[in-house]
Amino acid sequence: MSFLDQLREYVRACFPGLWIVSCEPEEVLRQLGTLAREEGWQLAVWDIDQGWQGQGPGQNLDPLAALHEPPALQADSNLYVLLHFHRFLQAAEVIQALFQRIQEGKQLRRFWLIVAPMVQIPPELERQFVVLEHDLPDRQELAEIARQIVPEGQDFPQGEDLERLLAAACGLTRQEAEGAFALSLVRHGRLAADTIWELKCQLVRRSGLLQLYRGEEDFSSLGGLAALKDFARRSLSQRTDRCVRPRGILLLGVPGTGKSAFAKALGKETGRPVLILDIGSLYGSLVGQTEQNIRRALRIADAMAPCILFVDEVEKALSGSAASGKTDSGVTARLFGTLLTWMNDHETDVYLVATCNDISRLPPEFSRAERFDAVVFLDLPGRQEKEAIWAIYRRVYGIPAEDVLPADEDWTGAEIRACCRLAALLGVSLQEAAQHVVPVAHTAAEQVQQLRHWASGRCLDAHRPGLYRLPEKTSRRQLVRTN
Repeated sequence: MSFLDQLREYVRACFPGLWIVSCEPEEVLRQLGTLAREEGWQLAVWDIDQGWQGQGPGQNLDPLAALHEPPALQADSNLYVLLHFHRFLQAAEVIQALFQRIQEGKQLRRFWLIVAPMVQIPPELERQFVVLEHDLPDRQELAEIARQIVPEGQDFPQGEDLERLLAAACGLTRQEAEGAFALSLVRHGRLAADTIWELKCQLVRRSGLLQLYRGEEDFSSLGGLAALKDFARRSLSQRTDRCVRPRGILLLGVPGTGKSAFAKALGKETGRPVLILDIGSLYGSLVGQTEQNIRRALRIADAMAPCILFVDEVEKALSGSAASGKTDSGVTARLFGTLLTWMNDHETDVYLVATCNDISRLPPEFSRAERFDAVVFLDLPGRQEKEAIWAIYRRVYGIPAEDVLPADEDWTGAEIRACCRLAALLGVSLQEAAQHVVPVAHTAAEQVQQLRHWASGRCLDAHRPGLYRLPEKTSRRQLVRTN
């Protein structure tokens, strides 16, 4: 249901407090004016610069006076719109006056609409407001904006070019889209998706809640992980409808086996930007700030779609959700609940890649069916995978082919890379550099074996199709150690 249809229903049902979340107040006012004319309603608008519009400049600039002396409107339903009024809802007298106006509004059919870029409702007013999200432009509207920008006589993109352009523009406001299209024409003489993406990247930088990763690594820079690569590539390359859209993957594995590197390479491989969400950075010192930050971060991810949303070592951020009520007044539990709701309900083309080193610390509802398309285990690489990894890092660090490989039993890809880097840094052979590498399978042997045993029969294998199974050699060696 569209924003205007929802608003029409709430006014007809006499909900006197309406909070409209929008970064386009001018567009909201334009749509409200159209709706008011269609329905025979009257509209009055207030902001801190002009006061109540129509009463003359400088009249009722004080927020409290604006609530005490609203314009007299004569329609059956009267809409009083307060622009960016969330800035004034820290004062007790303003809160009480607004509470009183909303209480009176049901009998007088006066509706108080706050238009703000965020939801910031004080506790006294939480039950007085219904929150509505103002619609961003859809593809049809974006295409119309683009047509208005393109000079007459110039070719307009068609087919795949138009689809790429509109996919890049989705999530922009009308003003942002118009500016991006105009910049593209100035820079290239045509509408180009690359310029649109450049502007969308500004959303990430301005927020401070997400990081945008733009690297050159693709799947050719990763040795092994053949089954995982194939699964992700196939799921993201298919054109699907909303019912079967890809959700994402949870990567469980030994540290250093390429979980983070895979998430970053997936973006380059599929032509999608990679947004890195550090859940720890979302926590704020003010009441409600953490919940507001996670909602903003997820809205930005939705606006950047199609994209990859990468959450690294997710268990460290969410492991305390069960005891959150005793440790942090429920903040972590609410953050976790918001993330779960988004994972279930979002309809944008955002592919979530979460990594985890210890699944026992994750709440079980996070990894249940339909949260992710698959839970994949990244084990220590086998001989074939190691040879591919050695070849990649020999080439990257300029290690000569005649340099003999060291003993690499139980090494991860990260340890192979470290060996090659140290050989280049110290100017020594690979065997000498290997003396400075201590595998995580030795330093954390118990945790690694416990993780591998847990994953056996429960997760998909990253290297080959089907379920992961603990290698027999490893099982026998573990049995001997136990006895």
